[in-house]
This record gives sequence, structure tokens and C-alpha cells, in this order.
Amino acid sequence: MSEMGWETTDRVLKEERIFTPRPEEVAASNITAYIREKGMRDIEELYVWASDNFEEFWEDMASRLHWFRPWDNVLRWECPDARWFEGARCNIVYNCLDRYMDTPVRNKVAFYWEGENGARRIYSYSRLYDEVNRMASALVRMGVKKGDRVAVYLPRIPEQMVSMLAAARIGAVHTLIYSGLSEKALAERIQDAEAKLVITADGYFYRGNVVELKAVVDRAIRYCPSVERILVVRRTGNRVMMVTGRDVYMDEALALAERHQPCAEMEAEDPLFILYTSGTTGRPKGVVHVHGGYMVGVYATTKLVLDLKPEDVYWCTADPGWITGHSYVVYGPLLNGTTQLIYEGAVDYPDPARLYYNVDAYGVSVLYTAPTAVRALMHFGEAWPAKFSMGRVRLLGSVGEPINPEAWVWYRKAFGDRCPVMDTWWQTETGMHMITPLIPMPLKPGSAGRPFLGQRAEVVDAEGNPVSTGKGGYLVLRNPWPSMMRSIYGDRDKYESYWNRFPGKYFTGDAATVDGDGYFWIQGRVDDVIKKAGYRLGSMEIESALVSHEAVSEAAAIGLPDEVKGERIKAFVVLTQGVQGSDYLADRLRDHVRSTMGVIAVPDEIAFVDSLPKTRSGKIMRRLLKARELGQEVGDLSTLEE
Repeated sequence: MSEMGWETTDRVLKEERIFTPRPEEVAASNITAYIREKGMRDIEELYVWASDNFEEFWEDMASRLHWFRPWDNVLRWECPDARWFEGARCNIVYNCLDRYMDTPVRNKVAFYWEGENGARRIYSYSRLYDEVNRMASALVRMGVKKGDRVAVYLPRIPEQMVSMLAAARIGAVHTLIYSGLSEKALAERIQDAEAKLVITADGYFYRGNVVELKAVVDRAIRYCPSVERILVVRRTGNRVMMVTGRDVYMDEALALAERHQPCAEMEAEDPLFILYTSGTTGRPKGVVHVHGGYMVGVYATTKLVLDLKPEDVYWCTADPGWITGHSYVVYGPLLNGTTQLIYEGAVDYPDPARLYYNVDAYGVSVLYTAPTAVRALMHFGEAWPAKFSMGRVRLLGSVGEPINPEAWVWYRKAFGDRCPVMDTWWQTETGMHMITPLIPMPLKPGSAGRPFLGQRAEVVDAEGNPVSTGKGGYLVLRNPWPSMMRSIYGDRDKYESYWNRFPGKYFTGDAATVDGDGYFWIQGRVDDVIKKAGYRLGSMEIESALVSHEAVSEAAAIGLPDEVKGERIKAFVVLTQGVQGSDYLADRLRDHVRSTMGVIAVPDEIAFVDSLPKTRSGKIMRRLLKARELGQEVGDLSTLEE
């Protein structure tokens, strides 16, 4: 973290547009149905009730799922340790699959899968159930037991989801590692988790190339003595080295497996997965989530925020290697019996039509993607979406980092200028949406909305006192929630650090403001706050001002040391397609920021660049830009996209 004594950061960016929800979409929403079910007048009454009675709210959500044994206590909270649904026994996979097998959902499409090379597969819920059972049996035959860690290093192919569900079915703990990570990053994660088995593939297709995965695993496990077996999916057909007695092809293992593997009854607090997320420096940290509480949290938010209904076709473009993919590709949609699309490749390859084509071809009605993808599509202009009807799309979602107001508006317009945009704020550590709009709410571009039902969030100063409206400070969460992480694997001190800064409150590491309507505006990481001439400026606000200019598709702003001002602002700008950078344009952009935010936010320097450094999940790595400018060590780059 940066220094903890900085003054509050006022909101400088002025955004006054409000988009009122259409009455028909409000009336048809899941959240309205829930309001009626609870006998309440409107969403405001629901917010108050859920906040004042958050344990009762979460118990109500939990009661809609299957439990082998009910809980003795909804919550035992001894900060920073939570035990949700204490005494209950469950398995998240039973709720994703088994409970549908005697219902019509068994014949419903769970997901359409399309490979970058045009390969297609359709999985019904019953087919997915069968393959998960067989895979779970294969894992047992290979010696995997309850509590063992299984590393999954696979691309976005059906076997990725099957492997996760199979491990969880038998009570093993999966650690899914993004298939684009290097051998060093892979080895760090396998070694830290002490994984017993690695599931990988011969390779996969990405942007027209074959990415060889098995070779990466072979190099990585030289540093991982815990690995006993490697299971290999045949995806591309390229030749790989197979070590007798250690390596086996998945199809051969499945041929020997039983057709049914009993679903293990797990304690609600038993670990479900470890997911590694990089800090600003040092080794990645393994965030631990559990079966019971995580299941309830992602079930509720998928239903009430993303508003998924039986007739929907849903597409979240995230890779399950990140928390978005865990919560809102794998577990949340299956817990709600949803039909979804899973696509192997990049959404802009071989051209920007790919995303729009997929939406049209599969009749996608709910789309959930990252601001970086939206800005990339903005870069190519409005001609591409104009070629497609996308008439079924009714709801859009945004995830990963704050979305610029202009990108928010462009996103909505590109899909017919009618869809609500659910701009969700949450973290790997939270497991689920924490601050988000709900369909009945008026929407403000650039705002993440209000805390989700049952949650209380605050913006506080350095002493932990709530700041006044419009003043910036530290974003904290006050109530425990079911899907909160239970630990950082092997690092108790790191886990406690989230709660130590403001005792009894979870410190998110983000800066934010709250407006007079209770809407939260996330300004970015505290480390990204720029301190210029006594003012504290959120990097996101400066970037939003730049992106609101028609010539700019993406921007990143950092602060650099200045003897007079404390820090000066340097902006890195990616221009829209066909626009050329020049001194004249730089001056025009400065004038634009001046008129939008005021003179204090005007960049001292503007650099035109072809791209920005990002994590593979789409977040701009401002610390890397700053470190390079200052000639400093750049720290952990395992999640860098390029």
C-alpha cells in the first residue's frame, strides 16, 4: 500500500447523465419478483431490510439451494474469521448439476462451446453431469483424495470446466491457473499449493497460433516435487513428451473410469478452490474460497444482478483462470440453471466482428465483459456493431476495473441504446459482486452503484471516520458476507492485513467517493492516486476525461515526482483507429481535460502509444508504467498480458 496519511481525494470528474430503467424491464426483473415475494413496496425498502437483517437475507438465499445437512448457525463472526452456515453439509457441484437430474433442466443446454478454429460442442446439463462424474472417477483412480490440491492449467475448452467440477465433486481443492501464464508463474502457483496432480492440454488455438501447454508444464514441474501425475487433454494434436507412469492422456483415463462418482458431502467451510492473484510486488497470493458461503454468494448475485432467466443465453467473456470466470462463468450460471456461451479465442480475432458475430449467432441476451474489451472495440469504431442486429441483447455487464463514462455510454449504444449496464465492483478476495447497480435503479455512467443487498460499504479517512459527500477516501466494507475469502493460503499475516488497517472493517485498497444518492464512484487503487499541488486526483478520473474525447480509445495516467508540484501528471494515450498523434492533438486533449475537470487535472505530458500494459484479465498496469519511467524494479509481472 502507499502512505496512509494522504488527504481525502475529492471527486473532480463531473458526470451528470442518468439513465432511467424502462418500466417493462423493471417489472420483469428477478429483483422485482423478489421484492414482491418479500411483500415489500420497492427496492428502497428491500435495501433497508437486507442491510439491517443481513444474516436473515443470506439465510433466505441459502434456503433456495440443496444442503445435505442444514446449518446450526447462519454466521459465527470473530473478525477477521467468518464461519457461514456453520454445521451445514453441502457440495457446490451437487447444486450445479445433481439437483437438476430429475427435472427438465437435465435436457437444457448448459453451454455452447466454440473454438477459435471453428470447432463446436454442445453440452446439456445431463451430458455435463455424465462427464464430470467420469472425470471425478478418473481422479479418484489416480489417487486424488479429499483435501488434495489439483492444478488445472487449461484453456477455455469444456475440459476446463469439467476438471474444476470433478475435483470439487470429490472434495479436492482446485487451483485453476490461467493458460497464458509462463512456466515461472505456473511453477510458483503449483509449488505454493503443493498440488498433487496437474491437468493440462497438448496446446490450444489463440489468435491463429498453437500455444503449446504441455511443454510449459514439463519445464515448470522440475521445481514442483509435490506433482505425482499429469493428465493431458488432446486439443491441437501436436506431439508432446509423455513420461510413462506419470503422464496419461485424459481420454485414456476416462475410458477406464466409472460412470458415476458419488458427490462428497462437504462441510460448508471446507475449501473449494485456491485462486492466485498478484500483489503489487512479490509472490502471488493464494485466495481460499469455500463450498458453502461462496456458493450462496455467487448464486444470489448471478440471479439478482445479472438477472439471468431460464430463456436467456448468457456470455461472460472472462477466462475461468480469473475470479470472474470462477464466479460468473462456471459456478454462478450453473447454480442458476443457465444456458451460456463459452468461446475459446480472443473476442477481437480475426477482426472486431468476432464478438458481435457470436452474440448474433448464439442469440446472446446477457453479455458480461471487461472495460478493456469495450475500449478495444471503441477503438475500431461504430461501423462494426452496425453490421449485426444483436436484437436479443437485453442486459450488459462490466467487470474488472472502473469503466469510463464514455466507454459505458458507447457500450450501451453499440448494443441498441436500450440495455441497462451493470457496472460491478468486486475482487478476487470478495468472491462476488459487492457494489453494483440493480435493474430498478437509475444508472449513472462511471458509477458502480450501491452496495449489494446485505452489504454496507463506506468511504473513510485515514482515521477510519466516514468522509462527507463528494469527498474521497478509502473504500471499506463493514459487514461480513458469505463468499468472502477465508484465508490467504499459507500466509495468515497477509490475510489479517486486510482487516488490521481499520479494525473490524475490510480495507479494499481502493479509493472512492460517494455522491448524495449513495452511489459509489471508484477512483482506482490507492497506489494510483496522483498527488499534485496539494490535490489528490484519481487516475481513473483523468483517464475518463481523456477517453471522453473522440480521438482517444484508451488512456493511463500516472504521477511522477516534481520538485514544485509534488507530482506531475503523465498520460499515455491510445488513439482511435485512423487518428495520428501530434503536438496539436496533445494540446487539444489538454484543453479537453481542462474543460472537463479543471486546470489541476491537466496532464503535464502526453505520450501517444500503440497499447497499454495490462494484466491478462484486462486491468491496466499503471505501476509498470511508473516503474519504467522512474527506472525502478517492476516487481511481479506474472500476470502481464505481453
